[in-house]
Amino acid sequence: QVELVQSGGGLVQSGGSLRLSCAASGFTLVGSSIAWFRQAPGKEREAVSCISSDDNTKYAASVRGRFTISRDNAKNTVYLQMDSLKPEDTAVYYCAADNWYGSICPAPSYANWGQGTQVTVSS
Repeated sequence: QVELVQSGGGLVQSGGSLRLSCAASGFTLVGSSIAWFRQAPGKEREAVSCISSDDNTKYAASVRGRFTISRDNAKNTVYLQMDSLKPEDTAVYYCAADNWYGSICPAPSYANWGQGTQVTVSS
């Protein structure tokens, strides 16, 4: 059974930092394309960042220079380090992963999703 378990969300003041984790079980993140999405109330889900199987990374313009995606293959975990947080970063964040080989980021689809974690940034 594939499971992506997220942790690390919470409440932080503007300018602060949080690190989200996405730990996989029943599924290896090695050779996978992985992405972080977020959805704010009343808004559509948007892609925040992704990392391909060969570690090519991309970021949404709104977070570039502030967020960093990384993977730890030994721990089968992906991280999203979020610095200089702004109130507009407030959303539920989701990780997603699937077996897309090569420099595919973001992938056309993701079969496996985390449960979501709330990030709230106060002004």
